[in-house]
Amino acid sequence: MNNENTLISALGMEIIELGKGKVVATMPVDERTRQPFGYLHGGASVALAETVASVGAVELIDLEKEICFGLEINANHIKAKKDGTVTATATVIHQGKSTMVWDIRITDEEDGLICVSRCTMAVVPKR
Repeated sequence: MNNENTLISALGMEIIELGKGKVVATMPVDERTRQPFGYLHGGASVALAETVASVGAVELIDLEKEICFGLEINANHIKAKKDGTVTATATVIHQGKSTMVWDIRITDEEDGLICVSRCTMAVVPKR
């Protein structure tokens, strides 16, 4: 997967583990991902959450015949963070023919919970 010139590269995300039904990625908390008050932007957390769910869904479909898109995402921001790195761990909790549901937990370096998210992915036939 080429992440050059995408939101993934713009926000400094890195996929560090990729398997069937599980994805782990990191993202820095820096000038690219902070809001004006100096804290991790909630939208950056949501972008990270949808990214790991999307990457995970791609691993579970037949890319010759199907494509997937984010259908719905929610997030609860638990703790603020000013710097360092966050890690998102996504696991599939439902894998159907036309939808998947992913659970995403974003943590800090001490495994403290920063954000919890759930993302529903739509799986559609390629046209």
